[in-house]
Amino acid sequence: MSVFLHEGDCLDVLKTMPSESVDSVVTDPPYGLSFMGRKWDYDVPTIAIWQETLRVLKPGGHLLSFSGTRTYHRMVVAIEDAGFEIRDQIGWLYGSGFPKSHNLDGEWDGWGTALKPAWEPIVLARKSFAGTVAANMLTHGTGAMNIGACRVVISDEDFQKTSRTGQYGETTPGDVGFTKTAMRTPVNREGRWPANVIHDGSDEVLEAFPAQSSVTGKRGERSRAADVEGTNWLATNHKSIEYTDTGSPSRFFYCAKTSKAERNGSKHPTIKPVSLMRYLCRLVTPPGGTILDPFAGTGSTGQAAVDEGFSAILIEQDPEYCTTIRCRLVLWLTPVPDPTEPTQQSPSLSSPDASQDSSQGISSPLHGNAR
Repeated sequence: MSVFLHEGDCLDVLKTMPSESVDSVVTDPPYGLSFMGRKWDYDVPTIAIWQETLRVLKPGGHLLSFSGTRTYHRMVVAIEDAGFEIRDQIGWLYGSGFPKSHNLDGEWDGWGTALKPAWEPIVLARKSFAGTVAANMLTHGTGAMNIGACRVVISDEDFQKTSRTGQYGETTPGDVGFTKTAMRTPVNREGRWPANVIHDGSDEVLEAFPAQSSVTGKRGERSRAADVEGTNWLATNHKSIEYTDTGSPSRFFYCAKTSKAERNGSKHPTIKPVSLMRYLCRLVTPPGGTILDPFAGTGSTGQAAVDEGFSAILIEQDPEYCTTIRCRLVLWLTPVPDPTEPTQQSPSLSSPDASQDSSQGISSPLHGNAR
């Protein structure tokens, strides 16, 4: 496991990287909103940047990129035009946004020009590949998402209340047609299938869900256990898992909370919770894989990668943010080789002197940019 930080323009750095060298891309790039007058936010990343990102990504590798609600269309079209296949959109719901509104007074008191931001779209895209997903996973370790590692865990109490309907038992004659007796087996303890909605668990977000307690598992036994045509290759996945727990619908979605240390310790205006970044990294990166973040910001993706046991390549052009990353990831940073000097083998981070070597290496110019 290692972290490389490149200080400089991401397009310039990407051009120096070998093709098909990273397993996934998780990033929070500029939204093109000129946020707080920041120069780096004057536009969304260009097609050229996404083309280079596509080149260094392995076949079947996934891209997860945050965006703004006003400029998502520009971001996703550029990603698609670069050659990516758009797979889905994930909604990140949060309660910490504040309205950037011009409020009127006088005759028009109570009128404004903007709504309070409460969610951000995340584009889920994938690099194309030849053959089947299974074959590509064997060759490159990419092409599918790690669903099992990202299930939405249910509480111990709710787990005791849940059940799973399996195959029907023997068919026996009845008064009208046939009667089938369903067999129940304990539900999968791993939790619910991950959805394309994630929230921060804040009071503002939780209050937006219906106040009444919802109950799952209302469908009949026949409906839940019926085979779905054309899905036999999914083994048991075509069998419906029914959770009979109760509570707010917010429990259906992964909750990523921002810690007090994260809120108080960062100077970045749009920092994301490390728990959120860990979840996203885990979803699209194979075990021991390498994550690229071409817009590293203060290094949240790098921190998430380290916490999950992944390697990371970070690119950031702001010197102040690079300093933050160096301080934050001092124990894991590996010196970036100088292309003008002979190639030397980097010290192993698992060695006793690894942290000392990395600490010495970070004093040299490095590169990166993400939030």
